[in-house]
Parts: sequence; C-alpha cells; structure tokens
Amino acid sequence: MKLLKHLLIAALAALSLGALAQEAAIRKNLPERVPNLPAIQEVTKTPFPGVWEVRLAGNRLIYSDDNGNYIFQGALIDTRKRVNLTEARIEQLTAIAFKDLPLKDSFKLVKGKGTRQLAVFEDPNCSYCKRLHRELAKMDDLTIHVFLIPVLGDDSVDKTERIWCAKDRAKTYLGWMLNNQPPESATCDTAAIERNSKLASEHGINGTPTLFFTNDKRVPGFIPSDRLEAMLKEAK
Repeated sequence: MKLLKHLLIAALAALSLGALAQEAAIRKNLPERVPNLPAIQEVTKTPFPGVWEVRLAGNRLIYSDDNGNYIFQGALIDTRKRVNLTEARIEQLTAIAFKDLPLKDSFKLVKGKGTRQLAVFEDPNCSYCKRLHRELAKMDDLTIHVFLIPVLGDDSVDKTERIWCAKDRAKTYLGWMLNNQPPESATCDTAAIERNSKLASEHGINGTPTLFFTNDKRVPGFIPSDRLEAMLKEAK
C-alpha cells in the first residue's frame, strides 16, 4: 500500500513538472515566433488534451499545442455538454459586479424616487442609446448611472467632454439625447472619461449601449421599456 502511494505521488509530481515545462515552452516560443503577439497574461490547460488556452492582453484568447508550435483562434466547444467554452471563459474574464462599478466616474439621471438602479455605458452619438433613452422616458422610480465612452470618433469625444464638463450633466445629456440640443462648449478635468474607456476595454464592453443591473446581469444593446421593467423586477 505504501509503495502504491509513493508511486502515485511520484506520478502526480511528474505530471505537474511536465505541465510546468509545457507552459514555459509556450510562454517562450510564442513571443519569439509571433513578434507582434500581445503580452501573454496566462496559460492554462483546457479539457481538450494537448490544447492550452493562452490569454493575451485585453482578455483575447488563442489556443496552442504543448510547445507553441501551432496556434489557432476561434470557439472551443464541448459537444457533450453543448457549451461554448471560449464564450463562457470570456464572460468570466470580463464580468464585473454592479457594486464594483466606479460610480464616481458616472453621472445620474433620476426619475421619480429613483429607488431602482441601472448603469449604462453610452456614446452620445449612438443612435441605439438615443432609442434607449426614449424608452427610459416612459419609466419611473429609476436612477440611471451613465458612463460615457466615446467610441464613435472625434465628434463623440468632443460631445462627451462637453457633457461631462457641463454644470448640469443630466439636463445637458437628456437635452441632446431626447431633443438634439447640442451641448455647449465647456472644459474641465476629463480623466474620468479615460478611466471609463479603460474600464470598458478591460471588461469587453465593445458596443453601446451596454446595460448593467443590480443583480450583475449585463445586457449589450438596446432593449425596450417592457423588457427593462421585467429585468429591473428580476434584479430586486
């Protein structure tokens, strides 16, 4: 029995050393052979024998063999469980809890008592964001935390800065989003906008609007008021 235990420990140690050597080979070979490859953040085994997940800067995923001789991109799918492992992993990597959102870098739109809460990442030139605000106008008892991320070009940057620097951000923003009233010229410290853009990049917020509910549910894109009401009820 003792011999069997020692053999098992030795086998596990050998496997561990082998895995470390394979990870080291991938970390060494890929940057040498693919010079423009973003920095490697993490190398982990997948359930697919001989295939490793390589997480690059920006939470981009690629896959490699044991030695970094071959790489591929795409979705890794578990056909038995019918699960897209790549998609699930990206969701895990980019997840952010509502309580962890830096609300100091947003501004509030308060409707009625404002007891219900919602956060949204938006570009002032985003047409779907404007549609969303027309739906939000139908709702009551809601606080909307708006995180501005200018993703649609230079004019978006200019409008975002004007809105953020306005004396009354909420009034200025709604004036533009609902009535096409251009925000007046204004200047101030806009570091929050840069932080929002960085946060969006780190958490895979690639489009606007992207909504976050207090139960940590995340929804990309426009949704109508009836679905918003249902999701706010679910988030309680």
